[in-house]
Amino acid sequence: MGCGTGLRSDAQVVNDEMCDVCEVWTAESLFPCRVCTRVFHDGCLRRMGYIQGDSAAEVTETAHTETGWSCHYCDNLNLLLTEEEMYSLTETFQQCKVIPDCSLTLEDFLRYRHQTAKRGSSGRALSEEQEEQAARQFAALDPERRGHVEWPDFLSHESLLLLQQLRPQNSLLRLLTVKERERARAAFLARGSGSTVSEAECRRAQHSWFCKRPTEAPSCSVSVSHVGPIADSSPASSSSKSQDKAPLPTEPESRFVDWPTFLQESVIYILAARPNSSAIHLKPPG
Repeated sequence: MGCGTGLRSDAQVVNDEMCDVCEVWTAESLFPCRVCTRVFHDGCLRRMGYIQGDSAAEVTETAHTETGWSCHYCDNLNLLLTEEEMYSLTETFQQCKVIPDCSLTLEDFLRYRHQTAKRGSSGRALSEEQEEQAARQFAALDPERRGHVEWPDFLSHESLLLLQQLRPQNSLLRLLTVKERERARAAFLARGSGSTVSEAECRRAQHSWFCKRPTEAPSCSVSVSHVGPIADSSPASSSSKSQDKAPLPTEPESRFVDWPTFLQESVIYILAARPNSSAIHLKPPG
């Protein structure tokens, strides 16, 4: 798929016809991934261990809704890294004495951020402002306020930072799927008038990729994030609107962005919203 950013698109997103695991089509309902075109049988996902226990009920509930569900390929942001990038990240973990597969407390997270900052080009630890920003990112990675960040969420966050640091913009754009581009295009058209949107609306869109399910929903072992804005008629729209706009400061709307700029400035957050985890793996500004 090319990396063009033209506003108009006649692409028809068609899901695969056969289960990605068993490569068989049956009349049984197939679960589509919200990011790619793969589909899966419930039984195949269970046998492979990708859904376990009560999580199957949530996958069944959300896979065919606007919220959607990410398959195990798209849910794992670490798979976006090349072998060299993964080696670099592993080496950083070793030098900073980060133990793989273990959760991190706020103290662990800040210590790691200070260490990586010292190893960077500046050679200095985080400033007070940067430490506060890191603490806010930790809170975004720990939405249930358990006091620690799970390893998969930390690994997804670090994978995104590495992608942001090493990959040119066009390389990041090429990672987007047709489904993600179509959702981003719909968000742009809904928020703008004509061929541009305000910078404030662009930032609201970046936050909207992470709109979560209503807090009163039953607790499950798998949380599902919403990729793209929720429609005004959606039951979740009232809660998502307040979440969408509340964190954003009031700014004079002096800058407007066109579609290519909108996509370029949103791409890393669209990728960050892929996992099913309720954590925000890269907190947008504002």
